Amino acid sequence: MNELSKIIELNVIHALNEDIGTGDITVQLIPEGATLEVKLICRESAILCGADWFNLSFLKMDPDIQIEWLVTDGEQMKTDQTVCKLKGHARSILSAERTALNFLQTLSATATITHQYQKLISKTSCRILDTRKTIPNLRIAQKYAVRCGGGMNHRTGLYDAFLLKENHLAACGDMASAVVIARKLNPRVLLEVEVENLQQLQQAIDCQVDRVLLDNFTLDMLHEAVKINKGALQLEASGDITLQNIVDVANTGVDYISIGALTKHVRAIDFSLRFID
Repeated sequence: MNELSKIIELNVIHALNEDIGTGDITVQLIPEGATLEVKLICRESAILCGADWFNLSFLKMDPDIQIEWLVTDGEQMKTDQTVCKLKGHARSILSAERTALNFLQTLSATATITHQYQKLISKTSCRILDTRKTIPNLRIAQKYAVRCGGGMNHRTGLYDAFLLKENHLAACGDMASAVVIARKLNPRVLLEVEVENLQQLQQAIDCQVDRVLLDNFTLDMLHEAVKINKGALQLEASGDITLQNIVDVANTGVDYISIGALTKHVRAIDFSLRFID
């Protein structure tokens, strides 16, 4: 079992335990041997994401449930399209339904909005990044969804990259001192510094960090930052990025744009499970 599979299993087990608890009392109204055939319909145009979470939610309840997918993760779904079909014991399907749909609607939401942002800047060399502003216990899942939508992952957590912000720099004394300490601690991981003005950007260039996070820079400041940088460091724009201004930001020449809204402003995709007559 790979690392993602382990995460999926943990996510699903926790979610099923949370929802079902000591047992689904409502499905006890249904005859024990009854079976169902159902289809999953997406009610809006969206990018599918979360099929493995969806599948496992049902298979943990009953490994004999049959699931046939007509769409795969990362593919576009049309409004009112049937995306998969299920067949099995009625009690098991109805007990797992909500948990399965919760995963699918949430992860498809992240994949869909990521796709919308990335599509707008597809004619540039700029790439979309996610952040750590994720739903608790679903970070790996949401970062997978970002990739399904065509985006890229920033650091996974506080352990796999340095991101030196204002308080870190103040605690270390200054940027140069902080960079020296970081390089000594772990010279192999990405070293990024957040800056708030062009003077700090020049300091970061002088310190030879790997990437600079340009926090809440105006478009004029971003253009000037690209000019000052001359390709020396990777530049990442962040702060107040929307579907309305992302093209202008990408056209400044920055390498990356990080967007917290991909994972924190989640508007669930509308799915419904319906009986097959």
